[in-house]
Amino acid sequence: MILVTGANGNLGSATLAALHARGATATGGSRTPGVGVRRLDFDDRVGMDLAGVSTLVLVSAGFAEDDQVIGRHAAVLETASRDGVRHVVYTSLTGAGDHLGFALAHRATERLVRTCGLPWTILRNGLYAELFGGLLMWAGDGVESAFGDGALAAVARADLAEAAAIVSADPARHDGSVYELTGAPITAADVAAGLAVRHRAIGLEEYRRRLLHEVPGLLPFQPPMLSSIATGVRHGFLDGTGTDLAGLLGRPVSDPLAAAVAAASAMRPGRVRTTAGSVPQATA
Repeated sequence: MILVTGANGNLGSATLAALHARGATATGGSRTPGVGVRRLDFDDRVGMDLAGVSTLVLVSAGFAEDDQVIGRHAAVLETASRDGVRHVVYTSLTGAGDHLGFALAHRATERLVRTCGLPWTILRNGLYAELFGGLLMWAGDGVESAFGDGALAAVARADLAEAAAIVSADPARHDGSVYELTGAPITAADVAAGLAVRHRAIGLEEYRRRLLHEVPGLLPFQPPMLSSIATGVRHGFLDGTGTDLAGLLGRPVSDPLAAAVAAASAMRPGRVRTTAGSVPQATA
């Protein structure tokens, strides 16, 4: 049986749906399980149970500080080794993102995966197209961002979920592989054009000010994390593409621009309250 962690999250639920569509025997794990989902709380080391799981799809529990994330991942990997899991598939971060504010937790987890004693596969996911579109800020008759003219090799989340399903359905074929899963480069101006509105670039200082003072509910690690995405895109560090994703899918990757435009459109004033943009999770 395949178990996908974070089954209530966007990537986890999409991966589980893709597995079911392929006819795979799969279930989800979550700290708040619903019907047909196994309780799996990474903070409950004693209560974690992976008995009967052959392949574990470890979706990063990245919505926390690095020490918490790495500790949670270490706990679930220890449980996997104890309970006889035979393969671990980890959803990591593209190698081009090493400078991003949340990269360290991914690289530390990759090290844990490689040394846990189980066969493994690492999926280095590019940033979601949905995240890119969701981080644009509506202002008047247009959108603003700190991305400047920079491009992001964005990926539709559904493509990453399908890739994870393909790998976990036949893990032995992908043993010891590290895949770079990126899409086609798109810019904030491209998204604005898809919305038929104008794009105005703001500076990184102004963006950080808005995150710190105008977006309620952000956790302390989030403003620097989001600022690192903005400067990475703005200065051309996240625009590289590769062929691993299309190779895994056996087809061309989906158009990331369509997903980014849809996400930005959903943030339009009148549909969702937004100041500096509702902040989607970067890795879930």
